[in-house]
Amino acid sequence: MPYNDVISRQDAAGLIPEEVAREIFQHLPEASVVMQLGRRLPNMSRGQQRLPVLSTLLTAYFVTGDMGLKQTSEMAWSNKYIEAEELAVIVPIPEAVLDDADYDIWGEIQPRITEAFAAAFDAAVLFGTNAPTSWPAGIVPGAIAAGHSVEAGTGTDLYEDIMGPNGYLALVEADGYQITGHVAALAMRARLRGLRDTQGQPLFVTGMQGATVYSLDGAPIYFPRNGSFDSTQALMVSGDWSQLVWAVRQDITYKVLSESVIQNASGAIVYNLAQQDMVALRAVMRIGWQLPNPVNRIQPTEGGVIGGSNVVGRYPFGVLLPESEP
Repeated sequence: MPYNDVISRQDAAGLIPEEVAREIFQHLPEASVVMQLGRRLPNMSRGQQRLPVLSTLLTAYFVTGDMGLKQTSEMAWSNKYIEAEELAVIVPIPEAVLDDADYDIWGEIQPRITEAFAAAFDAAVLFGTNAPTSWPAGIVPGAIAAGHSVEAGTGTDLYEDIMGPNGYLALVEADGYQITGHVAALAMRARLRGLRDTQGQPLFVTGMQGATVYSLDGAPIYFPRNGSFDSTQALMVSGDWSQLVWAVRQDITYKVLSESVIQNASGAIVYNLAQQDMVALRAVMRIGWQLPNPVNRIQPTEGGVIGGSNVVGRYPFGVLLPESEP
């Protein structure tokens, strides 16, 4: 006669209800760091907006004697343009999945679309990644072209590469710009925690009552977490962010598609929404940016990527480059 038979949890697994958390565990959507730091202009009424930019400064002269002749001077302006380009994405999903889901799938998707647009915009502005040809060169290639880059390890330590007289911040300041903010790879936090000044004192001290506040020379440091910052191209980007302007021609608009077909780049139909009982959420926005970079009294020559050529000169940003591989 058996004495050790028992209905185990495994035997009754089909009868035990499974509790599913009502919360989807995920990080909060990350906003655009470029939009936070740059200067937003009023919404564009057309696809192109002209920006008059001061290109020649007046000069004043002393007059010699009571009857001396007063000299003349002039000012000049050139034009730069903000071109509104389209950012878009289509998210297809079977209707059966929507019907069977316990969650508001559209409500979950929309914040992620906003985050994806922010990441694409940041990557295009900072590095030129997938940027439209009508946009300026990215900040990192522009700073390198202008001669505003220092490779980590060039000086005796990281402090000298950033803050020293030959650091990349000094290169930006030499062109007449005040640093207003820094954008760095998240991995830079560990390197900055060990950063010490010329007296051997740590620059960033963690208090017992709160988290470490990261800033350099009074300007805050931002660490994007939306995937836009490519640490293989740059470790930190710093500059006068008031010089960067951006504008929206069309804010994010959503449209649910149900009778459309979705094609790939070769023209082949990937999804026939009506035939396959699918719907799709299409999101579109139009946005543009520009770096006016007006002339100043310190450096009259504009630098960066100009007309496809690298020009050393005035540029409001600098970049700390990663160490070269041996």
